[in-house]
Amino acid sequence: MTLPLWTLLGFAAWTLIVLLAGVGVRRWALILGHQASLTSFPADTAHGSPAYRRAMRAHANCVENLPVFAAIVLTASLARLAPPLFGTLCVATMIGRIGQSSVHMLLPESNASIAVRFAFFLLQIVSMFAMMALVVAAAAAGTI
Repeated sequence: MTLPLWTLLGFAAWTLIVLLAGVGVRRWALILGHQASLTSFPADTAHGSPAYRRAMRAHANCVENLPVFAAIVLTASLARLAPPLFGTLCVATMIGRIGQSSVHMLLPESNASIAVRFAFFLLQIVSMFAMMALVVAAAAAGTI
């Protein structure tokens, strides 16, 4: 299995970890502690502590970005494009994703934490655009 495919699997695993650690643990602690019922968490209503709401957004960010990353990685994989730079960009995307989610969940919102979170987000966006450019360049050159 290639490094890009490993990072895609890692992205999916990270999305589940954020869900379980950031959202699931908090919900089940409230439910099992008889402080909330199973119906206490409507998706269309803001509820919970600021940390809980940040964890919900961190998970949503993962879910929103996973299909984009998957489309890029799978397109390159199907085209058998595997330059070392592509794998490096995949790793950079994962570092950005883990960093952004971690800051989102672990630090209270402040100008500094939002700036750090945005820097991690920007790393992902720049990396994914660069990955797409490599795929397009290879296709234009007829190497894939």
